[in-house]
Order: sequence, then C-alpha cells, then structure tokens
Amino acid sequence: MRFIRLTRTACRALAPGMKLSEHGVVFERLTNGDGRYTVSIMVDRVRVHRVIGLESDGVTRHQAEEFIEQVRTDARAGRLNLPKGRKTVLGFTQAAGQYLAKLGQSGGKNLRQKRQQLDQHLVPFFGARPLASITGFEVQRYAKQRTAQAASHSTVNREIAVLSHLFTRAVEWGWTIGKPPIKRLKEGPGRITYLSPDQIERLLTAAAYDSNMQVHLFIQIALSTGMRRMEILRIRREDIDPDKRTIHIPKAKAGARVQPITAGLAEVLRPRRGEGWLFPAHSATGHTVAIERAFRRVVAAAGLDPKEVTRHTLRHTAISHLVQSGVDLPTVKRISGHKTISMVERYSHQSGAHIATAMDRLEGRYSVRTVTQELHREESEKVGGTL
Repeated sequence: MRFIRLTRTACRALAPGMKLSEHGVVFERLTNGDGRYTVSIMVDRVRVHRVIGLESDGVTRHQAEEFIEQVRTDARAGRLNLPKGRKTVLGFTQAAGQYLAKLGQSGGKNLRQKRQQLDQHLVPFFGARPLASITGFEVQRYAKQRTAQAASHSTVNREIAVLSHLFTRAVEWGWTIGKPPIKRLKEGPGRITYLSPDQIERLLTAAAYDSNMQVHLFIQIALSTGMRRMEILRIRREDIDPDKRTIHIPKAKAGARVQPITAGLAEVLRPRRGEGWLFPAHSATGHTVAIERAFRRVVAAAGLDPKEVTRHTLRHTAISHLVQSGVDLPTVKRISGHKTISMVERYSHQSGAHIATAMDRLEGRYSVRTVTQELHREESEKVGGTL
C-alpha cells in the first residue's frame, strides 16, 4: 500500500483529538499526547475493526499494515478451502452453534459450561467474523479484554480452552484449514479452601435436616472420597461394592477408575445396593444433574459462606486432610483420581500444621546443637584457644 496522507511527518504534526486515515489504517492523536493506531476494513462483507496499539508502546503503521495483510490472506485461504457445497464463509457465531450441536450428538463433555462460555463471552467478542480471519493476535485481545473485566486468569484460560477445542474440531470437520496460535495466561497456584473437622460436622448436621433427601448422602460421599460432583451424581447402585470398599467409575475426568471408599461409607452404601441410579432425577428419567441450590442452602444453615464453600470445596477438603494426615502423594493421587502428582502437590499447604508435625518428627530423630559465636568462644577457651 502506498501512503500519501498517513505519513510519519503528518502523524507527528497531528494535534490532540485529531486523526488521519488511509487504506483502512487510522492514526489518532490522543489528548494525553500519545498516538493510537487502529484498523477498520471490510473483509468478506464483515467489518473488521481492531485497535493495534499505542505509539508509546512502539506500535507503528507497519504493524497495522501487517495485520491487514494477514486478515486478507486468511480470508482468501478460507474461501479457497471451503467444504464442497458451502457457498459462504462460516462465521464464528454459526460455527459455535454447529459445534455445540455436533458435540451434543456425539456425547461431548461439559456441554452446559461450554454453551455458557460461548454465549456469554466468546460469541459476543468474535461475532460473525469468519473463522479463517481469527488470528493469535485476536485471541490475545480477547484475553486482555476479559482480564480487564476482572476475570481471573484461570477463568479466561477455561474459556480459551473452549475456543481451542472449537478450532480443533473445526479443522477436523473441514470448516477451516488451521487454528490460530493460542497462548494461555499464566496462573498462580491459587488458594485452596477446605473445611475444618468442626465445619464438616456442622455441614453434615445441617444437611441431615434439609428437605432435599439427596444432599446429605452427596456430601458424605464427597467428604469420604474426594470424588468430583458429576462422578458422584452418576453413581449406579450396581457399581458399589461395599465388601471390597470400592465404587466403579466408568466415566471420570481422567478415564475409568475404581474409587476406594472408607469403611464407614461402605456401610452407609450397603443397603443401597441394587440397580439404577444412586441419585435418580425426580422429574425425569436419568440421574440428578444439579444439586447446587440445596447445597448452598445447607452451607448457609451451617453458618458458612456459600460464596467461599462450594461443591468442589468438599473435594479440596478430602484431599487436604489426606495430605495432612501423612498419606504419601502417590496414594493420594490414586484416591483422588488426579492425572499427575504435580496436581496433588497443590494440596501440600506450606504453612499447615502437618508441616510443623513433620519437622517435629525430624527433630525427634536426632538433635542438632546450634553453635553460636558465644558457644564457639567458650569451647575455644576450654581447650586453650586451639579451636
């Protein structure tokens, strides 16, 4: 592109509040004196408007030109590689709808959560933009916007994971020829909330008096095993073996596994052996899928904060107490169903009482005398200064 108006000299001479545009590149002099480059072009009948960056951050017109060329190149590639019979470029909104529909037909996981993330965040951002025009730069802009909305890095990463999976399937189904580079945000270790023995007792007592007949058993199983919410709600009576103290989980996050259970829980479940769902749905066939309302009610009745104590807190509690009781991490991993040891290590609270107990055990094995400067001087004088 040959620029006549939008030159470096003209941009420098621009007064605050004024702007210049040429070939879809717009330069605006802000009131604080900084300059901002944006792009506004039509690609495949879709308006693409993007903020490229600030002059103070080293952004130049050249980067805006590169962005335009990349978008147009991707659009051409998308048109040339359309599946047979498709007459128009598949936009993100349409792709998201078809993605959810196909996952529903094939038994995809976490459909409700994926639908929520797409409807509330991803679709409003990407809109009808053609899949081929979405670049890694666009994904970074999405992440930046979501963090500016006070979304945590872990929340944004889960949304980006849905976007990545959509593109993976889009390539597999022939909707586009490739996926953009997608980088996830760096996450901190996070704070793991878990319940004390006193809080556990209060929670179980409140659940025993709740009108929902399933919530007490749900909490018992979660605290006794560390199983995930849907792993519990999908338990079938025939998969319970109280003699071996196990529950077979055919569909878990890390694959099928046999879940060990405590002797107390085995006796609670023994009379419930049989056929069918352990948590049957009351108004339809199948099993219960939502127990959130009853759980929040029980948490409040126990004098706890429903914003802090969630269903997953029960899993955190079981695993944290396993670690604090001195169980080795490989065994905890076997019980919790985690994929890796590193995921279990998050539960080794560095300031926990179990750390102090471990150090006391070390001290009990042998005593190390602390040698201070004064003690060293005294010992030296006893032997005539030869030390």
